[in-house]
Amino acid sequence: MKSPSPVDQSRPSLCVAEVDALAGMIMIMQRRFMPGLMGELARGKVSFPQFFLLGHLCSLGPTGMSRIAELMGHSTPAATGLVQRLEKLGHVSRSHEPNDRRKVMVTATPKGARLVESIRREMVRNLDKMMQLLDQEEQRAWLDIYKKITDYSFPSHR
Repeated sequence: MKSPSPVDQSRPSLCVAEVDALAGMIMIMQRRFMPGLMGELARGKVSFPQFFLLGHLCSLGPTGMSRIAELMGHSTPAATGLVQRLEKLGHVSRSHEPNDRRKVMVTATPKGARLVESIRREMVRNLDKMMQLLDQEEQRAWLDIYKKITDYSFPSHR
């Protein structure tokens, strides 16, 4: 597992107002790219942490509780609460590891995978529209920046 590169302290950083403006842009982009998820959130069906956990499970397949806690940055009891709520909604199922019955494995159900896939398709459509506003060089730069930010933010999800 590759560690993220440390932040280069010698580079000039943005001023507080610029960082605040960037945070506002990110919030607008989230609302624009994920209206389906926002609808699920508004109806109280799935929280952001639950959705992101479901996304991890769809990517990784059956996953143990300690790995889930690590991925989510939560304690194991907090991760168990997320799993319980998703299980109650029918988005995940739990089973025991065949060789060690004490170990619980969590898997996204077809219903959970459909939710993640539908929101992902919606995000792709919205990103594709946004990318049409950029030339090819800007698109590549945007992708490279997001890869770097993702590697820094989520070193354990590779």
